[in-house]
Amino acid sequence: MTPTTLDDVRALARRPATLGGSRLLCIDGPTGAGKSTLAAALAAREPPALVIATDTMLEGWAGLPGLAESVDRLLRPLAEGRPGRYRRWDWLADAWAEDVEVEPPALLVLEGVGSFARRYRDLVTALVWVDADPAVRRRRWIERDGEASLVHRDAWVRDEDALYRREGTRAAADLVVTT
Repeated sequence: MTPTTLDDVRALARRPATLGGSRLLCIDGPTGAGKSTLAAALAAREPPALVIATDTMLEGWAGLPGLAESVDRLLRPLAEGRPGRYRRWDWLADAWAEDVEVEPPALLVLEGVGSFARRYRDLVTALVWVDADPAVRRRRWIERDGEASLVHRDAWVRDEDALYRREGTRAAADLVVTT
């Protein structure tokens, strides 16, 4: 991540609050693009930022279609200054786990595929689209999730592409970052 890119993202994260008294930064883009890396770099330079990965909020490999509803249920109470909640997906158990309570933070960074949706656009302070060459994204997928996960890749990418077409995510972005 170049210092200039990180400074640009930090500037977006400092916009006026849109999530009640909080700010909401969505870092979205295809799998393996570098969203988690950007979110971690931002959180290290912009405390106190709470980072939540959307992959903890979706029902496994086929969960993208229901993600926006889960995120919306988390965000609406936060917008009212109350704690929000989401149910955490346990990838190892392949099942829903505990509910996670989230107190309203100064800055909430949602990172991951599907972190942005039009249904809660009114709460989003800024949207960053992160992308990378498809070969780089595939390599990162394997490094992160292992060769065995490739059986899910084609269906995941189809769901991902459909989600981004439906939501117009890249076109809605305040900043586009290529890693």
